[in-house]
Amino acid sequence: MARILVIEDEEKIARFIELELQHEGYETGKAHDGRTGLDMAESDGYDLVLLDIMLPQLNGLEVLRRLRKTSDVPVIMLTARDAVMDKVSGLDMGADDYVTKPFAIEELLARVRVTLRKRREKTPGDVHVLSAAGVVMNVSSHAVTCRGEEIALTNKEFSLLEMLLSNKNIVLSRDTLLARVWSYDYIGETNVVDVYVRYLRQKIDDRFGIKLIHTVRGVGYMIKDETQ
Repeated sequence: MARILVIEDEEKIARFIELELQHEGYETGKAHDGRTGLDMAESDGYDLVLLDIMLPQLNGLEVLRRLRKTSDVPVIMLTARDAVMDKVSGLDMGADDYVTKPFAIEELLARVRVTLRKRREKTPGDVHVLSAAGVVMNVSSHAVTCRGEEIALTNKEFSLLEMLLSNKNIVLSRDTLLARVWSYDYIGETNVVDVYVRYLRQKIDDRFGIKLIHTVRGVGYMIKDETQ
């Protein structure tokens, strides 16, 4: 069974999460400050980290930034309801998902199951390549190039581009992209999809002078297969 680390400074919340996870059969560890949590995450072989943002000693975003230098362990951020920039920053720095406080424990457990399942489904050794308009994505090595030049993408940018490339010639609505890329039904703030599409266009379309991502007004976005 998976081992999950809870990094949360509010002891009652941390204990509640810990008991619920143990009830589901997970092994758990617990830390109440960022520095201790980072040490445990780097050294104790956890399969998933639940990481609060507001932490003493090191805040959650700094813990995540340092952790990503040495580990790709999945991280679900725990954020305040109105902390939009914290959510965006966390995703950009490599968080796999986030849960907004206050949350229903059933929602958190569902996110945990989805994140762990995605982790298990990654099969090293398989080479999976997607392409369109001269852009080539090697899903296995997490690399994207255009005309032989490497394109540096954040985790969420990569996931969004992968979803669009995997569904060429299909218009994906914002709600669909939110549900599939952000792993849950995202309520409100749907412009986060538009923001990330803009990031991709700046890094790919503008840089290489191509038209990769097409807007279908009033519906969503798509990538066209130029061979059809």
